[in-house]
Amino acid sequence: MPEQRARQYHRDRVAETLREEVGAMIEGELSDPRIRSAYVTQVVLNPGGKSAMVYVAVEGGKEEEASTLDGLMAARGHIRHELLERMGVRHVPDLTFLIDRSEKLTARIDELLSRKRTKKAPENPS
Repeated sequence: MPEQRARQYHRDRVAETLREEVGAMIEGELSDPRIRSAYVTQVVLNPGGKSAMVYVAVEGGKEEEASTLDGLMAARGHIRHELLERMGVRHVPDLTFLIDRSEKLTARIDELLSRKRTKKAPENPS
């Protein structure tokens, strides 16, 4: 049975609010030195609203991604408490942080495609 539009709209609104609030916390309010330059790309809220996956893009390599993920998982309780106060709701979903590598993969695909195009460039027969 399809889900009601109002319920889906509410879940999308909550996910967007979570994205904005967690992003603001990551950018300036968390003082953990493990958390590098990062931003929230997407929040996926499960249908029941009990848990959410927060996708974070991190500037840097694998070491920076791993340390940022460790720092965010350690600060998960503090982030949930702040969200509870800011959003004024009864329940804040359990947060799971994941690294979003989609931009890096897109850049790599573009690089490979541009290499392919330059190899196929027609030569000028004289």
